[in-house]
Amino acid sequence: MSISNPRQVFSNPLIPFAGTILGGLLPEEMVLIQGSVPSGADRFQVDFTCGSSVKPRADVAFHFNPRLNKKRIVCNTLQKERWGSEEILYQMPLKVGAAFELVILVLKDKYKVAINGAHVLEYKHRVDLNRVDTILISGAVAVQALAVVPPASSPAAPASSLTSSASEAILSFRDLKVPFKGQLESGLKVGRSIVIKGQTSPNANSFCVNLRDASGRDIIVHLNPRLAKRVFVRNSFLSECWGAEESDLEAFPFAAGKYFEMIIRSDTRHFRVAVNGCHQFNYKHRVQDLSAVRQLEVVGDVTLMEVQMT
Repeated sequence: MSISNPRQVFSNPLIPFAGTILGGLLPEEMVLIQGSVPSGADRFQVDFTCGSSVKPRADVAFHFNPRLNKKRIVCNTLQKERWGSEEILYQMPLKVGAAFELVILVLKDKYKVAINGAHVLEYKHRVDLNRVDTILISGAVAVQALAVVPPASSPAAPASSLTSSASEAILSFRDLKVPFKGQLESGLKVGRSIVIKGQTSPNANSFCVNLRDASGRDIIVHLNPRLAKRVFVRNSFLSECWGAEESDLEAFPFAAGKYFEMIIRSDTRHFRVAVNGCHQFNYKHRVQDLSAVRQLEVVGDVTLMEVQMT
């Protein structure tokens, strides 16, 4: 399949994979997955989920589960930790040991799935599309590229050439010296994201990303990866007082001397943070007015390469 202008791409993601969809999924968009089924594989799954919570488990709007050993594809929805009725296709267009291209077309009322250019199945929505914000992939599969493709994309370059995950920037900073301070004149809004690309120092101990108010006194969000201790601390400093610290994390995503891409996305209730394409955590708003965020600060053992708001 040939497309151009994907709005988000994950290249060679490690499986199991959890990726935040910037801005969620929209009608007429496509999710394109190029991968291969390794020898001996029995099954894998692609899930469109409402967040990435493990306990309680996040709702799964669309569960796509090829079971190669049984020659069937099972689709379902998980709500409030309960599976609904299965929809089963008793065919298997995927082959063990072979490459594949999976395309999921998102429509207002259903998902349409094609494999290697041929229509396979349709699945009607059981969960509102506007709740879907995460893609999970697990099981016996290798993925070379995963792309979210907007409706306006037209035939151009091969999909295998997709390498950029940048959305259109509405604000891009040029002076990236650390300590860094950038002004967000209009503040944040629901659906906006801050993208930070950089590299940690070879002997990095820690660095901080702070979202401050206009005065600079309050830290609305404090993100502090501590590489020496492999802890990712989150907090807020409001009215001259630190709040309750959060640090739960399944796997620490940073390493000394390594490139990273951090995305901080604001939604109605949380800041959602992803690193290198993988969702890390949600941080519940402690200041409800997102427009109060007027300064972006980065300090510590890091070199910045790009900072944008999209």
